[in-house]
Amino acid sequence: MDEETTQTTAGASGISADERQWGMIAHLSALAGLIVPFGHLLGPLIIWMVKKDTMPFVDDQGKEALNFQITLSIALFVCFLLIFVAIGIVLMPLVGLAGLILAVIAGIKANEGVAYRYPFTLRLIK
Repeated sequence: MDEETTQTTAGASGISADERQWGMIAHLSALAGLIVPFGHLLGPLIIWMVKKDTMPFVDDQGKEALNFQITLSIALFVCFLLIFVAIGIVLMPLVGLAGLILAVIAGIKANEGVAYRYPFTLRLIK
């Protein structure tokens, strides 16, 4: 009974299950960066480019995921520079862990049909 209520609520938002799934994939595709160089940028970029014209929710969430990954890349680069003054050694793993956790949370929220907004994100792609 509880699952039926959850499905009805998500369906009431007007976002199809297919759009919610692709929104989740847009966020979680950033995890490709753990395997492929620049995969954290390429994953959301490819999903967004392929689905932006046909799925408005994926257009929104793809841009959000891409903006966050660009912001995360900038933050990690700054942490790399700060390694030379020792604080980057502590900050780099924390920023990476926060990026991982926030991407998973965003994927879960997108799958629920919620338009997730990452904190501290530069909105470079509008």
